[in-house]
Amino acid sequence: MARNTQVAADHNAPPVTRILAEYVANHPSRGWSDAVDHEAHRTFLNWLGCAVGAAKHEAVEAALAAVQVLQPAAQATVLGRSEKVDIASAALLNGISSHTFDFDDTHLKTIIHPAGPVASALLALAEHTGASGREVIDALVLGIDVACRLGNTVYPEHYDRGWHITGTTGMFGAAAGCARLLRLNADQTAMALGIAASQPIGLREQFGTMTKPFHPGAAARAGLMAALMAKHGYTASPKAIEAPRGWAQVVSTKYAWNEVTDQLGERFEISFNSYKPFACGIVIHPSIDACVQLRERGVLPEQVERIELRVHSLVLELTGKKEPADGLQAKFSVYHGCAAGLVFGRAAEEEFADEIVSRPDVVALRRKVVATVDDSIDEASADVTAILVDGRKEHIFVEHAIGSMQKPMSDTDLERKFHGLSDGVLGAARTAALLSACWKLGEAANVAELAAAARQ
Repeated sequence: MARNTQVAADHNAPPVTRILAEYVANHPSRGWSDAVDHEAHRTFLNWLGCAVGAAKHEAVEAALAAVQVLQPAAQATVLGRSEKVDIASAALLNGISSHTFDFDDTHLKTIIHPAGPVASALLALAEHTGASGREVIDALVLGIDVACRLGNTVYPEHYDRGWHITGTTGMFGAAAGCARLLRLNADQTAMALGIAASQPIGLREQFGTMTKPFHPGAAARAGLMAALMAKHGYTASPKAIEAPRGWAQVVSTKYAWNEVTDQLGERFEISFNSYKPFACGIVIHPSIDACVQLRERGVLPEQVERIELRVHSLVLELTGKKEPADGLQAKFSVYHGCAAGLVFGRAAEEEFADEIVSRPDVVALRRKVVATVDDSIDEASADVTAILVDGRKEHIFVEHAIGSMQKPMSDTDLERKFHGLSDGVLGAARTAALLSACWKLGEAANVAELAAAARQ
């Protein structure tokens, strides 16, 4: 049977793969402002806390058990644990743990969680090679820039097709960062990006399961391996990103090439990173913020007849699980997020524990949340009205939630979050020392010392 293979392809795309390769290989060390450098340290710190905090989660336990069947060499740290594994497996495992709580960083322009794939690959490789902290920070800035610029190129059409954009751009960021760390030249870096282009990882169908955090971990491993293969002469198409049958034009109907090239080397996407105060999908945050504010006004759960929630359609598309069965599903339930915010005044990882998700008072309040789609409301906003049993109404409109670019978490907020994640794993004293090492990472002579401090 004949097939219609005609597509509306762009045969005149700029040489994006080569442009990015030259940028990664040749951009000067610390070739950005102090503000960008500080944001890189904030990104690394937040990523590390999330990874340590989830170190004993059943998803990490299961993945580690699978890795150990392969009898890996003890090359790199599994964060928050005593075990060491090969560098590729460390990238996988630390990428999984950093995203398991859904508490990691978010590039709000694309909903990419960039540190998971990039930092997980970099720390594993840097620990093994003895790289300096400055080399890691440089590679982190550039790797995240590559991942997020490519995300800008295809978002939102790529995401709307069902791809989990963190995994499907993360392998590029990990490959770019590792190529920089390995000091590959532009030709080799182009090959690393090309190899990575054939490994987009992640489907949105997996949200609410252990396989969602697998995506950044697998992207980290894929990018690391792509850079190592390129170092040893493995080849790929030099147009693997932009060609008519290349990554961008296969995975999306939108490919805005200018998003790669505009202000390249002058504007750094890590500057648009944000950090979560709530351990769940980012689109739930405005609703949680509103319910926390209701609680601060004195609204008690037992006073509530119903909670009327008006949100953008994307919120219910991503987080419309009315009856989550466990903590992983609850992270994609705006209903549970609202209940947690009102009952506890917060929504950290503890509020998504399985026993909290099934607690009768939480379930009862969750069922009182009535959500309605209103696309006149921005996806980063929420309109919440509590109807009380005595007939009173309390209304909150959240235009920008805490943790957004407009209301960012401070350094102190991030440190408090880090302690909340790490103290139970490493203890308060060791966590404080690890925090200090994160803030000073750019000055460290050898990142292996920081990695050792993050082992149990």
